[in-house]
Amino acid sequence: MAHAEAARPRNRSLVLMLLGGLFGLIGIALVIGGVWLALLGGSPYYLLAGLGLVVSGALLFRGRPAGAWTYLAVWLLTIVWALWEVGLNGWALVPRVIAPTVLLILVLLALPLLRPERWRWRTAIGGTVAVILVVALSGLAISRINQPHVGALPPRIASTVADPSPLRPGTDWPAYGGSYAAQRFSPLAQITPTNVGKLRRAWVHHTRDLPSARAAGTYGAETTPLKVGDTLYLCSAKNIMIALDPATGRERWRYDPKVSDEWIPYTAACRGVAYYAVPDADPASACAARIVEGTLDGRIIAVDARTGRPCAGFGAGGQVDMKAGLGRVIPGMVSITSPPTIVRGVIVTGHQVLDGQRRDAPSGVIQGFDAVTGAKRWAWDMVNPDWMGDPPAGQTYARGTPNMWTIASGDEALGLVYLPMGNSAVDYWSGSRRPQENEYATSLVALDVTTGRPRWHFQAVHMDVWDYDFGGQATLVDFPTAGGAIPAMVLPSKQGDIFVLDRRNGRPLFPVQERPVPRTGVEPQLRSPTQPFSSYHTLAFDDLEERDMWGMSPIDQMVCRIQFRRAEYRGPYTPPVADRRYIQYPGYNGGSDWGGIAVDPVRGIIVANYNDMPNYNRLVPRAEAEKLDWQPRGAARGGSLGGSEGEGDPQVGAPYAIDVNAGWRLPATGLLCKQPPYGGIRAIDLRTGRTIWDRPFGSARRNGPFGIPSMLPLTIGTPNNGGAVVTAGGLIFIAATTDNILRAIDIRTGKTVWEDALPAGGQATPMTYEANGRQYVVVMAGGHHFMETPVGDELVAYALP
Repeated sequence: MAHAEAARPRNRSLVLMLLGGLFGLIGIALVIGGVWLALLGGSPYYLLAGLGLVVSGALLFRGRPAGAWTYLAVWLLTIVWALWEVGLNGWALVPRVIAPTVLLILVLLALPLLRPERWRWRTAIGGTVAVILVVALSGLAISRINQPHVGALPPRIASTVADPSPLRPGTDWPAYGGSYAAQRFSPLAQITPTNVGKLRRAWVHHTRDLPSARAAGTYGAETTPLKVGDTLYLCSAKNIMIALDPATGRERWRYDPKVSDEWIPYTAACRGVAYYAVPDADPASACAARIVEGTLDGRIIAVDARTGRPCAGFGAGGQVDMKAGLGRVIPGMVSITSPPTIVRGVIVTGHQVLDGQRRDAPSGVIQGFDAVTGAKRWAWDMVNPDWMGDPPAGQTYARGTPNMWTIASGDEALGLVYLPMGNSAVDYWSGSRRPQENEYATSLVALDVTTGRPRWHFQAVHMDVWDYDFGGQATLVDFPTAGGAIPAMVLPSKQGDIFVLDRRNGRPLFPVQERPVPRTGVEPQLRSPTQPFSSYHTLAFDDLEERDMWGMSPIDQMVCRIQFRRAEYRGPYTPPVADRRYIQYPGYNGGSDWGGIAVDPVRGIIVANYNDMPNYNRLVPRAEAEKLDWQPRGAARGGSLGGSEGEGDPQVGAPYAIDVNAGWRLPATGLLCKQPPYGGIRAIDLRTGRTIWDRPFGSARRNGPFGIPSMLPLTIGTPNNGGAVVTAGGLIFIAATTDNILRAIDIRTGKTVWEDALPAGGQATPMTYEANGRQYVVVMAGGHHFMETPVGDELVAYALP
């Protein structure tokens, strides 16, 4: 038999030679990378599989049938290894199984060329079909096994959790979060899981504000409109204020504050406006009710809610400049991107200061302005707490201090406004921070709205060098306990922890544990030995392992494994290092970002969408950054989830610049190194912090290798930014994902019961209201350059027929 095999002439088919060459090349790549990975202490599979492919390829090239059997053995061992390493985790099996199975199919189809006297084409095709069916059926079975679990719903709360805001959602939506309690809950119930399938577009309004050629790709609208009375109010990407008929979308007025392109920062957006009715004013008088916004060039503007004309008695001609006292400001460096919060007649605003540019960036001072006159009531400069208003002559507010770029919430009864504070300028170096910055950075600060002075504060990260600034509002609730309801707040964070605090004094209602964390990196003496962890709930997942790496094929996955092994990673709060890349997980974009959370106060459910992606960072020594010519920037700069060498932040004034690979992507394919999902949405029992259901959120429709949309309706779980609105009808309305889809989700099960593809990215929080007896759901499809979603100018409204 062996003699007959040796005597049989070799089949020198060109197809077999090409197939053998392909197997050989893949095998060589796996061998080279596999040796590297094995030397780093990683899995030996890639080396062994590579050797098997090289042998198989050589035999196939020579027309030997043994090449097919060799590869069959490699494939079978690959299946065994994959199941041993990740079990029946569907997404984890994809790079381990799919590409090797494609190669198996090529081998099966080549069998008639290897042994024409034994293998017929119909047999080879039949075998191929059988393999495809087995893999497809196995994938279907695995997807069924991986269906998310749905826990028991909590019993309903006897009465609706109190909202301390004077303006509350109902037929209206009078504030960014529904009210200044930011529950994002509507008592409207016309649209339900039963009839939501009939939801249709009622109207579409174009703001007619899209990026110019100069600012192309650098901004998009993230506005959540307000609805008060018979009018809908919103802002466009560049702060054009617009009033619409809520039933038709017809424009009633618009006011353009003429923000110049040079003031557009690369993270620009107008997220919304604020509404204020002057107490005891004649409703027919000008500006008795007014719309207030902060602009990208640092102005506070008030216009008449009926006409859109500037309020003459507010500041100078209807506006005040909040940059007074900041000192030198490069255009684009300072901007107001979030709507102000108005409590007890005081407009409270923070502002965005561009991250990562320079240590002496403008101050993050918080300011309060009279809602009627525009006069500055107070300013809170944490380094100069005795300054009540503008700085003394010749001085400026302390530069480089933490800022509040996001949205505050407020309690009218307590007279407190709650500030989710960011980090000091230069996020990834802490050596030059002042004691006050160390105290208040990455904290929730409760200010007395009358005096502008802190009543209390709660810090979520000590000596933050991870850019874990608070991105979302705190949500105010009356927390149900056995002893009665406690005025409380639910506070989400980027690192994933959700804290529950007494909003009167900041005391945690659930223990906050100080757990040991690494004290290594470039400033080990400044790293805190512990960090706070919530015992209530966390959106963060287990530490990353080598087996969590992903890719389009085993080669991609191997490269990601090598990167993982080469990087510094010590679990949560891994400190920055300078001699190599380090992994930050969760990355700076989640947990929870600017969309915050929503709370159904009747069912007692928190709804939280979140990101689940690491960062792959590198501190760049100052001399190297200067050689790369990394300079501070203000306006119009690119950037995305990917990040790349050569596009880092200079951090002038620190010994290091920073290169952040925000999504940890492979430059060749653009795919993320961590296995899916990359984002999810979760329902949480408000009383206990128990997870009710948790689902991947977002499809692969707009995602794919090499930046090519796959158009596949697979729920992969995408990055997402923008929040949810919950209704008494039992629905969650949310866009946020990178697939540009608005979804309605059944709050009981987490299942999507309706969806519609938006004309652009929906990185904004929807809102809902009633007009003429009809419930509408409205979302801004403005896109977002960082999320790499298409930019648009459409405000889209939905209603039942």
